[in-house]
Amino acid sequence: MLLLLSSFSSCFVSGVLGCSLVLAVQALYSASDDVIELTPSNFNREVIQSDSLWLVEFYAPWCGHCRNLAPDWKKAATALKGIVKVGAVDADQHKSLGGQYGVRGFPTIKIFGANKNKPEEYQGGRSSQAIVDGAMNALRNLVKERLSGRSGGSDYKQSGGGGSSGGNKKDVVELTDDNFDKMVLDSDDVWLVEFFAPWCGHCKNLEPEWAAAATAVKEQTKGKVRLGAVDATVHQAVSGRYGIRGFPTIKIFRKGEEPEDYQGGRTRGDIIEKALDLFSDNAPPPELLEILSEDVLKKTCEDSQLCIIAVLPHILDTGAAGRNSYLDVMVKMAEKYKKKMWGWLWTEAGAQMELESSLGIGGFGYPAMAAINTRKMKFALLRGSFSETGIHEFLRELSVGRGSTATLGGGVMPKIHTVEPWDGKDGQLPVEEDYDLSDVELDDFRDEL
Repeated sequence: MLLLLSSFSSCFVSGVLGCSLVLAVQALYSASDDVIELTPSNFNREVIQSDSLWLVEFYAPWCGHCRNLAPDWKKAATALKGIVKVGAVDADQHKSLGGQYGVRGFPTIKIFGANKNKPEEYQGGRSSQAIVDGAMNALRNLVKERLSGRSGGSDYKQSGGGGSSGGNKKDVVELTDDNFDKMVLDSDDVWLVEFFAPWCGHCKNLEPEWAAAATAVKEQTKGKVRLGAVDATVHQAVSGRYGIRGFPTIKIFRKGEEPEDYQGGRTRGDIIEKALDLFSDNAPPPELLEILSEDVLKKTCEDSQLCIIAVLPHILDTGAAGRNSYLDVMVKMAEKYKKKMWGWLWTEAGAQMELESSLGIGGFGYPAMAAINTRKMKFALLRGSFSETGIHEFLRELSVGRGSTATLGGGVMPKIHTVEPWDGKDGQLPVEEDYDLSDVELDDFRDEL
């Protein structure tokens, strides 16, 4: 677990804008700590299959709050050693693992207790004593559940002897010969469907992964991607229709398209990652918004890893047709890069002078474009043409870690003014006041001269 420290040109957006120059490294946690490093390769074995109570921190190396938490997290891990396990996930490096549990901010702490597939959000304080207290409370609750005979396992069970896919009907949808067409083929949602046999060992191994993925995917896609299961030994009509010969077989269904075979891995992380890709493919492009107030800029940029901001020429310089041509280019680029989940904004030249000044583009060179990372207060400027080709090259270079970046002026977001939205029309020059000179004699001016 490494924190990469670099010059302003080195680490712009981890995983999106790569590191071009690493000056030093500093460990957040080391092997000598009692904090257990968790990754996609060991998470299932260490946490999900464990009988122990786990506190897991999802962090990002660049996050200041995470660095502040680290000493207390280590201290708590030492105090809880042998009682409660304490781990940490670099969710900036292992995005699929963070995404699996709905991590949106850092640090996020989750408690993996009785039901490992549905961890609880830790809501306590961030001091070592508060963390220990929270862990002990969770441990007491876990013991009470065990004493009462309640099980925390997944509800999704593949029954034997010709039963249905069973279990957690809320997350893994039971599909049959009778409901398959209505639920899957007539749906606007994307479906991942597992065809299984109750006696199949590989199917039983997949079961907890499929159930956990179903829960995470439902939450993260708002139900737009769904996971289902068909007992192919019972519902042979639908299984025969799709030529199911081995188990488990997973197919992807999208409305109006031929089903395709799922070729990915069988861990919950693999399944979730594929489901989120499918969700992005079918999601509408992000909305292109005019910067009308501080709230618009703040919400768009804080909710996105990267904000793409264009400063367009004044309406008097381009007219409505010219402005719309620039906006059309941005819309096409937002569609092209929609999987990145970036924010897309624009403003008129002169409307947000502090913003232009902080980006070094004020007063000239319109249209202009900047890519801003508000978490790090870094930005990069479009140096090429404001065209589909030029912008694509600009964003592609940033995506693979090339291109120079700089610190946003002052290291803070500039003041944003509240302005009226563009009405979609051509601009009009200000109307000058007319003066009635009909009763003025020119001789009067000659006398004065």
